Amino acid sequence: MARIEATYEGLDTRYVVTNIAQCGMQWLYESLYCARGQAENLIKRHKSQLASDRTSCHSPLANQMRLILHTAAYWLMLAVRGAIPAPQTLASGEFSTIRLRLLKVAVRIKETASRVRLAFAANCPDAALFRGLVGSLTQRPT
Repeated sequence: MARIEATYEGLDTRYVVTNIAQCGMQWLYESLYCARGQAENLIKRHKSQLASDRTSCHSPLANQMRLILHTAAYWLMLAVRGAIPAPQTLASGEFSTIRLRLLKVAVRIKETASRVRLAFAANCPDAALFRGLVGSLTQRPT
């Protein structure tokens, strides 16, 4: 099977060689080939933007624990990105961008017996988005 796409930059030709004959070529390309590429992109993002490839401890158990913690951070970032409304540019942003704009934010925290109040700087550009995310991530299903 071959897929050829003409763009302004030239021809983009992709080949898929397989012995699977029970399904159509378009389904094979879109469901299997593209899904494999997406999985590789997610692994690359896991390694590069969450530093999960830094397993430099001497103990294999310590390295495994580090990888578990990095995977938990990955799922947390997926949940945060999934909670961002679609019109926002961060809804499809890279993890490093989300981390810089939403998680590494200077804020004054005041904790009382029943609440946690966050005081943002007056010129924080993402304060409204952050408040909306906190609300949507803390809602409990009924």
